[in-house]
Amino acid sequence: MYTETAIFDLLLPGDSHSLKQKRSYVRPIIAMLKKFEVSVAEVGLHDLHGRAQIGVAVVAAEASQARAVVDTCENQVAGRPEIELLSVKRRLYGEDD
Repeated sequence: MYTETAIFDLLLPGDSHSLKQKRSYVRPIIAMLKKFEVSVAEVGLHDLHGRAQIGVAVVAAEASQARAVVDTCENQVAGRPEIELLSVKRRLYGEDD
């Protein structure tokens, strides 16, 4: 069994000056990622209106499966024109961890 996690650090548009506006960008991203059957949540930068961190985790039988799912999630987030993906921190946990 393998688990891969990723934290996506996002820069939100300049008009994101309130938590309500921030949620209007973050919620659709989380909903889209859930379609890939991953665990997903906003995990950091809660107090900053122009930034967000979204965490994703997946469990799979093979390491390549876990990587492929997180790759797909990363590509989907990076492809959203309304936000900028600043960085991605990924970690794969295997049977030896």
